[in-house]
Amino acid sequence: MIQITPFGTTQDGCDVSQICISSDLLAVKILTLGGVLNDVRLNGVAWPLTLGSSKVAAYEGKMSSFGSLMGPVINRIKGCSAEIDGQVFSFEKHHSGDLTQHSGSTGMHRQVWSIADHGSDFVVLKLALADGLGGFPGNREIELRYTVHKATISMTVNATTDAPTPFNPANHSYWSLDPTVGFSGQTFQVDADHYSEPDENLMPTGQILPVEGGPYDFRRGAIMAGDNSQFFDFNLCIASQKRPLTRVATLTGTQGVQMEMATTECGVQLYDGGTIHAPDYDTHHGAPYGPYAAPALEAQSWPGSLAHAHFPNIILRPSAQYEQITSWTFSTEGLG
Repeated sequence: MIQITPFGTTQDGCDVSQICISSDLLAVKILTLGGVLNDVRLNGVAWPLTLGSSKVAAYEGKMSSFGSLMGPVINRIKGCSAEIDGQVFSFEKHHSGDLTQHSGSTGMHRQVWSIADHGSDFVVLKLALADGLGGFPGNREIELRYTVHKATISMTVNATTDAPTPFNPANHSYWSLDPTVGFSGQTFQVDADHYSEPDENLMPTGQILPVEGGPYDFRRGAIMAGDNSQFFDFNLCIASQKRPLTRVATLTGTQGVQMEMATTECGVQLYDGGTIHAPDYDTHHGAPYGPYAAPALEAQSWPGSLAHAHFPNIILRPSAQYEQITSWTFSTEGLG
């Protein structure tokens, strides 16, 4: 049966709930704070498959992105502004430069969602974002559904708006497929022939480059160093536009645990976790999380779309409904 339990209270007095849903193979915990995918446990595997904490303070602090549904626009917005139908909208400036990071301090990962529906293997969360929050136009209604079936977690995001608005959310889980933190020796494979060239500030230049012959060619699978000898924080272009749910990437741990990701989205941001610094919190792994603790695979439309007209369009209009489906399927072939 589904379990809904108190998880804690935010600094501004909002109660946070934890919802546990499960199948015969998977047990998954979700938080109403940020729509966080808090914990994932697979039968036969003795360790958690995602980085997480049992404390609200962690998710209000340096672990605010861990497992959250980030948005309304994940990643970076160059110049902290965008022009929509001739009108310029300004957004919160990130502390380290002239950019907006993950929609700023009022992003969806900072909000407490309400539970709209639930069952033993699913939960539906809802969130309303007011016109002007964080500088983004439109009164937006967002629905987030997690479902567990066999060894698969499915996430469906729907959204509507009453004014044209940028909308490009993504789950930001860090996947931990080995018994200890770190991903040295793990194998990453993704069906991407091209990537978005990043500039010195990790903003897309507008150039879409082939992966052939370079360090970002993961089409046949590549072993990851999991340290600062490699650097990954960029978008892999897996399609030119949204499409039906398609398997796009596989991450395989050194002990044989494997995760396949499928998505309707046209990009996957690969982030190596090199800036993780969360020494102050209780964690699922019983040890602090530091740089390269785990990678994040963020299914989304291409970052930089607000600055580059030839990128896929992320403007959601009142006449349309946004939908994203992303799933993660786990297996233990080769687990010793």
